Amino acid sequence: MSRTCLVVDDSKVIRKVARHILETLDFIVDEAEDGREALDRCAAAVPDVVLLDWNMPIMSGIEFLRALRSSDISPRPKVVFCTTENGTAHIRAALDAGADEYVMKPFDRDTLASKLQFTGVA
Repeated sequence: MSRTCLVVDDSKVIRKVARHILETLDFIVDEAEDGREALDRCAAAVPDVVLLDWNMPIMSGIEFLRALRSSDISPRPKVVFCTTENGTAHIRAALDAGADEYVMKPFDRDTLASKLQFTGVA
């Protein structure tokens, strides 16, 4: 059975890199460039996992995560925060808001694969 991942990032380059890595891990990948678009995608078809950027226009990653977790979207997708912010306060805020795991940018295939394994989707 194929697993699905929604890559949410305002950077087209990051989305392309993440898509490539995820496809080599046998994920079916969809993309959104901000949190608002991502919420719409999740409402239409819930992914198994969301790879989520922190800093985005319109709706940030943390705003998206809080909206997702307070919504009635079911089943609840796993969320891996993907950020350049490595401060423990950022990581704690992400986990408190409902993130399952986080990965630092830039990431490679092995790092992303291990984070996905931690969430139970890989």
